[in-house]
Amino acid sequence: MRILLINSDIGYGSTGRITSDLYHSIIASENEAGIGYGRECTEDLTGNIRIGNQLDVYIHALKTRLFDLQGFGSVKATRKFIQQIKVYRPDLIHLHNIHGSYINIKLLFEYIKEMGIPVIWTLHDCWAYTGHCAHYTFVNCNRWKTGCHNCIQKTLYPASYLFDNSKKNYSLKKEIFTGVENLTIVTVSNWLKDEVKNSFLRDYEVRVISNGIDLNIFKPSISSFRQNNHLENITILLGVASIWSDRKGLGLFNDLAEKLDNNYKIVLVGMEKKQRKLLSGNILAVSRTNQLTELAEIYSAADIFLNPSMEETFGMVSLEALACGTQVITNKYSANPELVNEKCGMIVEDINAESYMTAIRELKKMPKDANDCVQWAKQFNKNKCYQAYLDLYKEVIP
Repeated sequence: MRILLINSDIGYGSTGRITSDLYHSIIASENEAGIGYGRECTEDLTGNIRIGNQLDVYIHALKTRLFDLQGFGSVKATRKFIQQIKVYRPDLIHLHNIHGSYINIKLLFEYIKEMGIPVIWTLHDCWAYTGHCAHYTFVNCNRWKTGCHNCIQKTLYPASYLFDNSKKNYSLKKEIFTGVENLTIVTVSNWLKDEVKNSFLRDYEVRVISNGIDLNIFKPSISSFRQNNHLENITILLGVASIWSDRKGLGLFNDLAEKLDNNYKIVLVGMEKKQRKLLSGNILAVSRTNQLTELAEIYSAADIFLNPSMEETFGMVSLEALACGTQVITNKYSANPELVNEKCGMIVEDINAESYMTAIRELKKMPKDANDCVQWAKQFNKNKCYQAYLDLYKEVIP
């Protein structure tokens, strides 16, 4: 079988790594694969197809910034890409993130509907069924269930600083994304599946295939992180994000830092230099790293991992921490509870410093067994995840 994967990036970011790993799994199964992408690429893989160029991305992003038209630019680039699809002749198209200012969703789905090619669409966020945003839990917005309008997150990704086109976007996306004859949606959590079933995508079959991690990398690791940062005999409370904001819990970490004594140190990985001046003095800021082994060593050095984000369609950072033997405290919102049980961490009801302090003290008094954390994480072995996709490909291809 010949599979065409489409994602904004290859090898970069979480969905980029998933797409790249899936490509390698398809090739290893003695099948053919190619990737259509529009932005970052860290691997020169056979069958890569760049959709447009950097200028196309800039122009598409400008349309988004001014007119709230994410997904409706890149006309010329998408038409060229469709011609390349016709030459490639895939047996199945596997969509991942189709936002990111690189592809025209109207043209792409017109082609898909015309050709009747089997499609699998993995949703990593909520953008597919809203009029604008990729996440909405933090602001408790449910307009996507009936029809978006007057978007309260207009200036957040994919940001528009001039017009609010959320009402029209919602209607267009509903028209474009529905009525595909042979489309199967995959969500990365049961929470996201339930959300999809309350959206205009409800009539499609929805499967759940969790994201997976590389257990050869994310495992209890020998680490010099404590020594290098003079944190011996200190309780390390760790947080990790690719982009830090209050939506990811940055404000909560600052509140916690003000309440902790010198026996604790908060470590935040992924901080930008300009953000560091806003942090409490009891927070150690660490720059984002693309070296996964280095990240695994930091996870392994921590005593407790905190994930206060309300907007986790899966919660990869929590899983990575567990795989390294580190207990996790998270909250009851979105997909967070699916990754943590009573043997490997705690789930708090309220997102405030007091709730997290109570949980921290409890885990300090009665810590979870590191081996229980590791064993729980093993069910998310990435090879199991990718095999589930290979099995699904065989099922849906005539």
